[in-house]
Amino acid sequence: MSLPHAILTALLERPSSGLELTRRFDKSIGYFWSATHQQIYRELGKLETEGFIRTLPSEQPARGQKKSYEVLPAGRAELARWTAASQDPRPHRDTLLLRMRAAAVVGTEGVENDLRRHLDLHRRQLAEYEEIEQRDFPPGRDSSQDRLRHLVLRAGIDLETFWIHWLTHALEEFAELPGPETV
Repeated sequence: MSLPHAILTALLERPSSGLELTRRFDKSIGYFWSATHQQIYRELGKLETEGFIRTLPSEQPARGQKKSYEVLPAGRAELARWTAASQDPRPHRDTLLLRMRAAAVVGTEGVENDLRRHLDLHRRQLAEYEEIEQRDFPPGRDSSQDRLRHLVLRAGIDLETFWIHWLTHALEEFAELPGPETV
């Protein structure tokens, strides 16, 4: 149920078209909640049907024009209700960890190279997050909204840092494993 809430959040930050929302998901919200173009448009239709958003009036004929949406009071109330509700953490699911477990029983061929690839990807993502932090959160930007947005970014930075440390440790363990095993 979180995609509609991600869309409501984005529209409260700035009324947007579906295409603009897709681009914003790719550049910010998508770092922690991804959605395809089709999913976003499907949810916009549902949110409009439920009375949470509306299409902004257009000064030009609607045919061929992109629709922009804004959040209605009912949508703001739903987002506030959802934000205030208690939720349990979800169990972590990660294919790499499952593959590591499987490697313990079928052998490690190919895993070490993929660990190196993952390490490189996490290092690049960390660098991107740190660049965003420098650009968007300079000293003195401490409004409530900025502080909360920065906390979300810090979660990404901390998660990437965790993965870099874990992958580095995993590669050190791989270096100490005996030669190829037949399990």
